[in-house]
Amino acid sequence: MLNYALRRMAFGLLVVFAVTIVLFSVMQLMPGDPIRLVADPSRIPAWRIEELRRSLGLDKPAYIQYFYWLNRLLHGDFGHSIVSGQSVSSLIAARLPYTLLLALGSLVLHYVIAVPLGLFAALRANSRIDRTIVLVVTVLRTLPGFWLGILMMILFAIKLKIFPISGYQGPLSAVLPVLTLTLPALGGTVRLTRSEVLETIREPFVLTAYAKGLPGRTVRVRHILRNALIPVTVMFFLSLPWIVGGSVIIENVFAWPGMGRLLWKAITNQDLPIVQGIIVIIAVLTVISNTIGDIISGVLDPRIRIELEEVGG
Repeated sequence: MLNYALRRMAFGLLVVFAVTIVLFSVMQLMPGDPIRLVADPSRIPAWRIEELRRSLGLDKPAYIQYFYWLNRLLHGDFGHSIVSGQSVSSLIAARLPYTLLLALGSLVLHYVIAVPLGLFAALRANSRIDRTIVLVVTVLRTLPGFWLGILMMILFAIKLKIFPISGYQGPLSAVLPVLTLTLPALGGTVRLTRSEVLETIREPFVLTAYAKGLPGRTVRVRHILRNALIPVTVMFFLSLPWIVGGSVIIENVFAWPGMGRLLWKAITNQDLPIVQGIIVIIAVLTVISNTIGDIISGVLDPRIRIELEEVGG
């Protein structure tokens, strides 16, 4: 298992390296000149603009700029914002806790609700309760996040005045953004849990457990749920970077001071160092989450663990 984990991490590093190449290439193809955002050619002499371009390293060939940027990344330096001149690392560090608060809160709430609902629906398959659960989570899945966020803001913040309308004013400020991130995502996990439970129920070892006279609760928890939750657990860890990436719109709707809002402003202002830094962080989170998910699946299922140990040599 250790060898496999090390191989997965090595492969993940290659993935992150590939992401940096693609990311830098795409950034170079973006239209417009970021220098013009901070220096008006009609007011500033051309020599001063060129001097600014040289100070930012934008006068060098693209491949030289990439290697300079990659070297800074390896030393934990994401560069400086073109617009504000502040350190990108400090800008991200100030906003990352707010984004993680939303992402982790949404992730935990999502699975606390979705897994029991999926299990409940599967144990009552094809009943009215099952069909109602599937219908409700499917409808929630179709709702656009920005529309749901505005609707919840109008209802709970403006009409009922239960929660703050926007920004961060304490823990209660996170309730509406977390719910907005969570509700549309329930559908996929509920349906996955339901289908895995229904498939596991038909396995021979479950029938054997019932034949031995084991209590129904023991069979459901130790035999059905444990085996059915393996793919759900993998999805749990893979969901974190997707939630972080998907929080861009929600953070803007609620004026949340997180990394997603910073990314949106950076894209709007063509502040390339900030865009690059945030996307690299999301790529690293994806690799780490993927590796953890693989290891956890091996711990839960001995068959997977044996296979992984054989692959690891």
